Amino acid sequence: MRLNRYFGDRRFYRTALSVALPIMIQNGISQFVGMLDNIMVGRVGTVEMTGVSIANTLLFVFNLAIFGAVSGAGIFGAQFYGKGDMEGVRHAFRFKVLECAILVALGAALLLGWGRQLMELYLRGEGETENIEGSLRFGSRYLRIMLLGMPAFALAQCYAGTFRESGQTVPPMAAGLVSVGVNFVCNWLLIFGKLGLPRLGSDGAAIASVISRSVEAGIVIVWAHRDPQKTPFFHGVWRSLRIPIRLAGRIARRGAPLILNETLWAFGQALLLQSYSIRSYDVVAATNIASTIGNVCSVAFIAMGAAIGILVGQKLGAGRVEEAKDADRKLIVFSELVCLFFGGIMAACSGLFPRLYNTEPEIRSLASDFILINAVLMPVNSYSNAAYFTLRSGGKTFVTFLFDSVFSCLVTAPTAYVLSRFTNLPVIWLFLCCQSVELIKCLVGWLLIRSGVWIQTIVKEEY
Repeated sequence: MRLNRYFGDRRFYRTALSVALPIMIQNGISQFVGMLDNIMVGRVGTVEMTGVSIANTLLFVFNLAIFGAVSGAGIFGAQFYGKGDMEGVRHAFRFKVLECAILVALGAALLLGWGRQLMELYLRGEGETENIEGSLRFGSRYLRIMLLGMPAFALAQCYAGTFRESGQTVPPMAAGLVSVGVNFVCNWLLIFGKLGLPRLGSDGAAIASVISRSVEAGIVIVWAHRDPQKTPFFHGVWRSLRIPIRLAGRIARRGAPLILNETLWAFGQALLLQSYSIRSYDVVAATNIASTIGNVCSVAFIAMGAAIGILVGQKLGAGRVEEAKDADRKLIVFSELVCLFFGGIMAACSGLFPRLYNTEPEIRSLASDFILINAVLMPVNSYSNAAYFTLRSGGKTFVTFLFDSVFSCLVTAPTAYVLSRFTNLPVIWLFLCCQSVELIKCLVGWLLIRSGVWIQTIVKEEY
């Protein structure tokens, strides 16, 4: 039956959900608590919310650089685990740690040295001078505090990534659950000054994030080393940071495009927001509100993408190519169906969610329109995300680099730049046009997947 090509049996979906659901729960709760944090700051006022939003846009670039570093070595980790090579998994983990240490140092230096100047690029639209200066002040302080949590965040991602590559998604999920709980409580205490603590506003939100990231890192580290029989790939991993030169070179060659990809993609998204922001000060606040609920609903296709990368990567590492192709096709269809459901929820909330913020009616109305557009386009974003992880599962990192970040920087961001500066399009139509460019990316992804260019086993060689 032809439907069997696109839909699996009960066992297939159990396996897929065993990987995707813990990631979805962890990211979902994290994003939900992040949404509550955002609402808390939004209840303080538009000025602080806008400053925090801009600071988080800059931190987003750093966060995705770390994600790219972990993911690049993670391709090898997943395939080494599928092959049964635990020493290979340890080498991949060590590479992640060394790479992330370099990125943390570079990111801190850049944001400490030029963070304020970068934030000013988002505050050039029409608006009251007092509000603009206030947002810059609050955002700069928030950014400096958040930098203290960089090392813990990077280390937690190294451990969590290796857990997931081995199919053990519960430990990072549990750590994430505790972390977001700590983050929520600390936000409530420090933003509003509860239980006798000082009322710190956006500074309190940053301090809470640093505390929660430290807690998350501590939990995954303890979990990784408490039972060597359950996590043999972590046993003895810190005895040395030495990595065979040949293997390190191979990981670097495969991983460099991923780091560059994630960083440039985030940079492209930052440029996109900057193009929207020159229309008015209100647009920054509205996009922040829209992206907050968008991040919560998008956990579905993000988790499904991660499942594609892990499950398909393991099958490729074991040399089961036909199984990998079949699983990939069915997982993509499953991801689309899940996102139709979440997109519907997002559309239903488009008029209600902005009312939770203590901001002007104009900003609420603008945010509502942005949310509806994102909801309609969620299946489009889901497919492009699934295509990205399919290409990545076989180690085609240069192809993913072209597919993802080059597209973002050479197509999406320039489209926004031209339309925002050389046309009089209302900002709603500007937003719709720029988000719809993702349709082109979906077509390219479909052609690449159909060609089979992604099918590759990269751990056959000895190191």
